Amino acid sequence: MQKNRKHLELLAPAKNADYGIEAINHGADAVYIGGPAFGARAKAPNTVQDIARLVQHAHKFHAEVFVALNTIFHDNELEGVRQLVHQLYDSGVDALIVQDMGLLELDLPPIQLHASTQTDIRTVEKAQFLDQVGFSQIVLARELDIATVRKIADATTANLEYFIHGALCVAFSGQCFISHAHTGRSANRGECSQECRLPYTLEDQKGRIIGKDKHYLSMKDNDQSANLRALIAAGVSSFKIEGRYKDLPYVKNATAHYRQLLDEILQDMPQYAKSSAGHATYTFTPQPEKTFNRSATDYFANGRQADIGAFDTPKFSGEELGKVRKVGKDFIDVATDVELHNGDGVCFFDVHKELVGLRVNTVQALDKYTQRLFPNEMPADIRNNTQLYRNRDHAFMRLLEKDSATRKIAVDAVLYETRDGFALTLTDEQGLIATAQVAAEKQPANDTQKAEASLRENLAKLGNTDFVATEISLELTQCWFLPASVVNQLRRDAVEQLIDIRTLAYERPPLRAAAEPPAIYPQDSLSYLANVYNQKARDFYHKHGVKLIDSAYEANETLDEVPVMITKHCLRFSHGLCPKEAKGVIGVQGTVTAEPMTLISGNDRYTLKFDCKPCEMHVMGKVRKHILQIAPPQPITFFDKRPQF
Repeated sequence: MQKNRKHLELLAPAKNADYGIEAINHGADAVYIGGPAFGARAKAPNTVQDIARLVQHAHKFHAEVFVALNTIFHDNELEGVRQLVHQLYDSGVDALIVQDMGLLELDLPPIQLHASTQTDIRTVEKAQFLDQVGFSQIVLARELDIATVRKIADATTANLEYFIHGALCVAFSGQCFISHAHTGRSANRGECSQECRLPYTLEDQKGRIIGKDKHYLSMKDNDQSANLRALIAAGVSSFKIEGRYKDLPYVKNATAHYRQLLDEILQDMPQYAKSSAGHATYTFTPQPEKTFNRSATDYFANGRQADIGAFDTPKFSGEELGKVRKVGKDFIDVATDVELHNGDGVCFFDVHKELVGLRVNTVQALDKYTQRLFPNEMPADIRNNTQLYRNRDHAFMRLLEKDSATRKIAVDAVLYETRDGFALTLTDEQGLIATAQVAAEKQPANDTQKAEASLRENLAKLGNTDFVATEISLELTQCWFLPASVVNQLRRDAVEQLIDIRTLAYERPPLRAAAEPPAIYPQDSLSYLANVYNQKARDFYHKHGVKLIDSAYEANETLDEVPVMITKHCLRFSHGLCPKEAKGVIGVQGTVTAEPMTLISGNDRYTLKFDCKPCEMHVMGKVRKHILQIAPPQPITFFDKRPQF
């Protein structure tokens, strides 16, 4: 099936193949996973063999597997990249998620290409260009509002992918270089050191301290649960959950949550279709707030919001419980109406404003509104009126640690007579049909009611398969007696045939042809912000009309102070100092200007410059001298690593 915007896709993350299999089981239409190298999450690599195992499982449900090959490549790495792509294609992978345009100049198999969010797709012009050079799906910038998404949809034909859940990078993806500048670990190379999650002091242009030891570059987590229908109406068809570093309970919980929301929408909007087969049922009620999050925001989907930052902590504090009433030698009394469990994790902010966690061994209810907690270790810095939070619901997590979902493909079964016996036809929810026959003597049943019930019961025994019978029809001239062994063999043969038919029917998505003549890039010159790190990428942009091309920041040729982070998050706005917001406010208009601020971390000072026309904040910095001494990447080869089954 060639997907279009009428096929809604829930796209889940996979740290490894086992996580990916669970994401499929919990309702994902597709999963994205890193390969052995070149993914933007370097600490989540996977062998080609493991990816092939995931592909086998996904394709049973006609779900897809995308491999994130979304770093920028040094010239030394291009041959290794080419080899790896061929192996991934041979393993059955459906698509590659790509940042480096040099990849499009390599000798590749006909594997579908998706433009990574690292390509910084935040304008109609950029989206149009990527739409014309061979990308079937483009991953829009997280910062885009729904109105801009609609404009992009109107101007393009590629499927549009939008992040709906999980961590938010403060910078525009592909536009953050602070990690490389300080540590040599590039976010564009999958090795981000997360400078954005550190505490900072903020000064205004006169050196006055606005805030101290706050995580000013740390964002809350994305949650677009309330915006799914608006995103669909705007043209989005792929709904992406962030989290290739996240644990398995997070993947299960988030996937199940959005699966249920999308299924409700599909019931209401029959003009749209699910992009894979099978229906998932769960042993738990999805609650995304119970697995890792920094509290929720819908970011810029509905325009700029005042409260998008997780300034207090980049950690998971969890749900509010209540305040401490009493601290004993080995217990803490908390006023709360939340039911707590033995083994729960709770936390609080100490006097240094650091999040302190503890594990509760035993919970004792004192009255309707007070519970006594006996932690495994009493914290040193807790007192009356301290606000407590629960960041681990032990009972909920135990449900997720077990087998927590079953995914089944619906089939209709029809048993009918043949000249010398009986036949069973199974028709799955996608309209694929398998028929098995058996030669058998036709003996009238003595007890027709009992015989029919037995037939239906044996035909429905699909429990250890990927199928479930939703309707069983007996098209018989009369009720015959069939031994259970005959019915069971007929059912097994039909199931085996249906599996084979489904395998043959699955078609990998095609590679999209680039427009001819080649599309012209929206600009004729590129700075370091374009992340051009190899000659093939230069060739690509030259072919598309670009004349002047600077090297990527990782080439260490940009030595002056430049923006090392570009973000739509604005610290002037979050502190009520935005010049645009001041317009028209009596007594304020004309007194607020976009003067620089300074972020301070230890001995490091970063000037913040504000570009009000596009509404951006630029964190200024320069590469440290020791980074210039780091040797360039060395070649990697991927010979003779074909998947083995």
